[in-house]
Amino acid sequence: MRSEDRVTPLELFFDLVFVLAITQCTALMAANPTWAGLGKGLLVLALLGWAWVGYAWLTSGVDPEEGVVRFAIFGAMAALLVVALCVPQAFGDEALLFACSYGAVRAAQIALFTIASRDEPALRRSVNGLAGSTALGVGLLIAGAAAGGGWQVALWVLALALDMGGPYLFGSEGWKLVPGHFAERHGLIVLIALGESIVALGVGSRAAVNAGEVTAAVLGIVVAGALWWLYFDVVALVAARRLSNAQAGRERNEIARDSFSYLHFPMVAGIVLVALGMKKTLGGVDDALKLVPAVAMLGGTAVYLLAHVAFRWRNVHRFSYQRLLCAVVLVALLPAAVEVPALATLGILAAVLAALIAYEARRFAELRERLRHQLAPPPAPS
Repeated sequence: MRSEDRVTPLELFFDLVFVLAITQCTALMAANPTWAGLGKGLLVLALLGWAWVGYAWLTSGVDPEEGVVRFAIFGAMAALLVVALCVPQAFGDEALLFACSYGAVRAAQIALFTIASRDEPALRRSVNGLAGSTALGVGLLIAGAAAGGGWQVALWVLALALDMGGPYLFGSEGWKLVPGHFAERHGLIVLIALGESIVALGVGSRAAVNAGEVTAAVLGIVVAGALWWLYFDVVALVAARRLSNAQAGRERNEIARDSFSYLHFPMVAGIVLVALGMKKTLGGVDDALKLVPAVAMLGGTAVYLLAHVAFRWRNVHRFSYQRLLCAVVLVALLPAAVEVPALATLGILAAVLAALIAYEARRFAELRERLRHQLAPPPAPS
């Protein structure tokens, strides 16, 4: 079993494949910027995100660079790459290949968990439950891919719901995790999503870069930096400490499940939606955003903030009224966003987030400094 906190190079290598998967999800939504396209992109993102969550749990209990695990991780990476390549046609000609490759990714995870639980009866019971929900979910994905059309969407939504709901049914006592590693791994997935927002700026830009696009790029960095600040400045540190201080076993595992496995998905989804909106903004800074891209950019940020509200409540049972209010303001700005130039909408978003950060930095200055001082790692010896 794993004993150290650090994220290994192989885990980072695995996550690089997931970068492509997120990029492909953004491309899927950008190619079909409708409500249906948005829903399908988020559905695929949720499936991929849940597969990633499984490996975060796996590698927090098993050293990924030892023995057969290393080769199994490479095999899972190959299958995940095929899944990512199929994303643009996941609801078309490559639906069955997507589902089967996704099944291979999940099967490798279950196989490694089974090996790791040989001498752990409680873990084995949890793994058996996970294997059942995973098999059911993958089976529904394959059935949906074969059926196509509306049946595919319905069966894939059902597969996701049953798969994600599985951990509530077979208990949480048996799982093993290293708190520092688990929290860091989920922080890295937020960084990966933020990286996708930067990629979207580059992809959305036209060949000839003008003053409007330069301004949009700068504002895009401001927005991405603000999203980073809102998570990593204090929130991630407090959540990591809460997980470490929780009693090992059921309490810690349920915090990890709720705060990280579940609530990090709307954070990542919100960032991906913002990336979609920024990509469309760079494609026409002087034109008003259409409704779906406007919802993606402002609504995606609101989803990100609401996930933070729930995240804080789950960890420390305190309510962030200022982030809730900011989310409400962004949703209220949607009617204006479809009338003014896209560059103005991006500028308003950057201003709102900057104001939120400034308010929190001033309002909670003393608490913030105390927390960061207490939670920051000690300086390296000279």
